Amino acid sequence: MRTLRYSISVTLDGCCHHEAGLPPDEESMDYWTAEMAQADALIFGRTTYEMMESAWRKPATGSWPDWMTDWQLPFAETIDQAKKYVVSSTLSEADWNAELVTDDLGATVELLKQEPGEALFVGGVTLPLALADLGLIDEYVFLVQPLLAGHGPSLLAGLREHIELELVDRRDFRSGVVAQRFRPRTTPA
Repeated sequence: MRTLRYSISVTLDGCCHHEAGLPPDEESMDYWTAEMAQADALIFGRTTYEMMESAWRKPATGSWPDWMTDWQLPFAETIDQAKKYVVSSTLSEADWNAELVTDDLGATVELLKQEPGEALFVGGVTLPLALADLGLIDEYVFLVQPLLAGHGPSLLAGLREHIELELVDRRDFRSGVVAQRFRPRTTPA
């Protein structure tokens, strides 16, 4: 059974807006590239899908834009080529190596988890909240930014019940970012 991993950058005060944290550096891009490469498929909501597509879809020219640095290219190639599922009730199609998911979210993700492979990756804000409420997330990876944003969307705001987690891995970056991997704590029998 494939695991479902939720990964996101978050500030110390819980803000998870993509512009609230530190700009990505080479070390963090290497980390995100490795995270994406471990996934058999990515699951995004409409907003995250459209944001990622606008930044990381290879242009029709076949050449990456001039603004992209050499150390961003591995991430760009990895996410561009990845299989994607887009959860949306408003999109009529998704064509960036993507399939549109419009049916029952819980049942669909359960089926995806049962397919052969290692892992699925979910990003964003709204969709992971719904998946956490359904108890479908197997790992949480937070790249904690050493700053206070003071505003913006909060990580998993509105979660119906608390989820007790256990730390299973930690990595410190030169920038002060700390990557922390958690799994939901299982209750002893």
